[in-house]
Amino acid sequence: MTTPTPDHWNAEHYRDRHAFVYESSRDLVADWLRPQVGERVLDLGCGSGELSAQIAQTGATVTGVDASEAMIAAARGQHPAVNFDVQDAQTLPYRAEFDAVFSNAALHWMKPLDNVLSGVSLSLVPGGRLALEMGGGANVLAVREAVEQALSDLSLPALEHVWIFPSPAQLAALLEEAGFTVERLHLFKRPSLLVGEDGFRAWLHGFGASWLAPLSEPERAAVIARAEELARPKLHTAQGWVADYVRLRALAVK
Repeated sequence: MTTPTPDHWNAEHYRDRHAFVYESSRDLVADWLRPQVGERVLDLGCGSGELSAQIAQTGATVTGVDASEAMIAAARGQHPAVNFDVQDAQTLPYRAEFDAVFSNAALHWMKPLDNVLSGVSLSLVPGGRLALEMGGGANVLAVREAVEQALSDLSLPALEHVWIFPSPAQLAALLEEAGFTVERLHLFKRPSLLVGEDGFRAWLHGFGASWLAPLSEPERAAVIARAEELARPKLHTAQGWVADYVRLRALAVK
């Protein structure tokens, strides 16, 4: 959600090429969040709003927020019955306004995460809950290593990637520091098929734009091409490109 360039997001590209991000997490709503009729739910880092709409279908009152104006515009256009707002996760304005906070595939963009979780805690009523999924541990490690090696091969400076992928223990500590009691934690591998023969490049264009932003356009093109070559032996299968996703889920109560 909070990236150096939050509006590098292209909602149409996201839906066309990366729908697996929300489609594979629909059970997070039903099995972890378990929204109830009349509950007030904040969807933090809602993106183009698909899971916000799913939550709203249960009878909960949903507010979806994201730092990207482009994503919020797309969410409003696609799901007009749901309330969406542009908000920076580092400065959430809510105080005891929600019964639950939900977040899918967004918190790993939100450095520093401790500040965000403090804001989430303030947003919740006492006894409110946070249900989340984010990248954890070795998430997309092969992708990251391919890009890092490509930078080295092309004699370009190393770039610090923009994400935070905590271990279960690290996330539990952050949640406890923010005033939560952790009820469930689950770290698991989820190899994710990338659509199209250009799936690896599309992933980097969609999710690596802010990471590679310091490079010139020719440098970015060269890095992506070299990284694709390096990653092919590990990530290209008979079915196509498969990203090495590792997901971390948590349920915590304030």
